[in-house]
Amino acid sequence: MKISKGVQYMLIAAFVFSLMKVCIKQVSHIPAVEVIMFRSVISLLLSGFFLYRQKVSFWGNNKKVLIMRGASGAVALVMFFSLVQQIPLAAAASMQYLSPVFAAILGVFIVKEKVSWKQYLYFAISFAGVLVIQGFDSRISGLHLAMGLGASFFAGLAYNFVRKLKTTEHPLVIILYFPLVTLPMAILASYFVWEMPQGADWFYLLLVGVFTQIAQYYLTRSYQLEEISKVSIINYTGLLYSIAFGFLLFGETYDWMSYIGMLLIVIGVVLNVKLKK
Repeated sequence: MKISKGVQYMLIAAFVFSLMKVCIKQVSHIPAVEVIMFRSVISLLLSGFFLYRQKVSFWGNNKKVLIMRGASGAVALVMFFSLVQQIPLAAAASMQYLSPVFAAILGVFIVKEKVSWKQYLYFAISFAGVLVIQGFDSRISGLHLAMGLGASFFAGLAYNFVRKLKTTEHPLVIILYFPLVTLPMAILASYFVWEMPQGADWFYLLLVGVFTQIAQYYLTRSYQLEEISKVSIINYTGLLYSIAFGFLLFGETYDWMSYIGMLLIVIGVVLNVKLKK
């Protein structure tokens, strides 16, 4: 059976994003905002380089929405990186998968998209999964739950701003504004909580930025080559990678109710994707 390029690219993106999460967890002793600062520097340099090569203006047209996209993405990133550092890898990854749910709900108000009653039912299934994970895993507190939901909410908000920009901005400009807005905030916050990286920390911090850029490239290429409804489901293979990496590298295990919670999250989101198709 021949696998299409779009599917191959999404499999690569999901795997590389999982590697990025592993690197974030490897530097759990370094504050999340500091990790984001290093990530933003790498992303800014790479995005700026490719924009320069393509002779595209850095500043874009709709600066207000570009800045809002960058700010909402920055808040989502701080919450999610902190979450990855504090709770088991697969549990954090599961909560991240709620971002399409928030994107759809917020899309009703921001881009005026309609949501059917069936979609709300599927959203409820996903939210129930998060509550199951939090309720049956003593390592996940109410604060962690709030962080996971907050990260997904602001990521969903960022997705909607991207959709508003799709007809006015070059994709690389949208990507550039993320570190452009995030970096000053991260530098300021890092000043108050700075931890000097030691030894292998520098390597992991570099990999966070590099893996992010690689994964975003393959994710974008996948969406360009295939229907979103076909390849977006494949993105959830990242949960399997997170379970495997968590067990092999960090000795993380779960009880059967936590696995049911993860499954409910994925089922709810996948059913929504299938319905939209």
